[in-house]
Amino acid sequence: MTTDRTWTGCVFIGVSLDGYIAKPDGDLTWLTDPAPRDHVVGAADRPALVWETFYPGVDALVMGRATYETAVGFDEWPYDGKDVVVLSTTLPVGDDRVRVARSLDETGELLAGLEAARVYVDGGRTVQSFLSAGLVDELTVAIAPVLLGRGARLFGDLDHDVLLTLRGSHATAEDGLVRITYAVTGR
Repeated sequence: MTTDRTWTGCVFIGVSLDGYIAKPDGDLTWLTDPAPRDHVVGAADRPALVWETFYPGVDALVMGRATYETAVGFDEWPYDGKDVVVLSTTLPVGDDRVRVARSLDETGELLAGLEAARVYVDGGRTVQSFLSAGLVDELTVAIAPVLLGRGARLFGDLDHDVLLTLRGSHATAEDGLVRITYAVTGR
C-alpha cells in the first residue's frame, strides 16, 4: 500500500470451531440461526467486543465481492450511514451505496479520501489480504459451536507469523459463541 495509513483496520467475524466462515454453498445459517442448545458459560472480567459496541465505532467497511453479493441479498442494505468499499477486480461499478477498488493500494487511497478512522474489514479473502499486508490492527472472532468440515476458510496461508495479543474474551449462553478480541501486535 503506497499511502500512509491513517485508519485502524478491524475484523469482526464468526467462524466455526474448525475455521470456516461459510459452507461451500455460502450458507451461514449455522451461524445466524443455530439449533438451540443448553450452553454453560462463566463470567469474564475483560469481555471481547460485541457487535453492539463494535459497529457504531466503525466509519467505513471494506469487503470482497462475495461478501458484498451476500449483503445485497439481504432484505435491507445493512450498512446505511457507513462508507463501503468493495475490493474486487471484476465487480462492475454501478451500485451507488459502494465504491469499488481494484487493489489494496486503491482501497487505501479511497479510505484516505474518506478520512476513515476505524475500518471494518469483512470477508474471508479480504481479511486474508489485509492480514498479509499488515493492515489489520484488531481481530475479533466469534467461534461457533459447530464443526462444518468444509467450506470457506477464515484464514489462509501466510508468509509470516502474525502475533496477536489477547484484549478480551467471553462466551454467550444463548448461542454458545466464544468471543475473542486480539490486538495485532506484529509479525
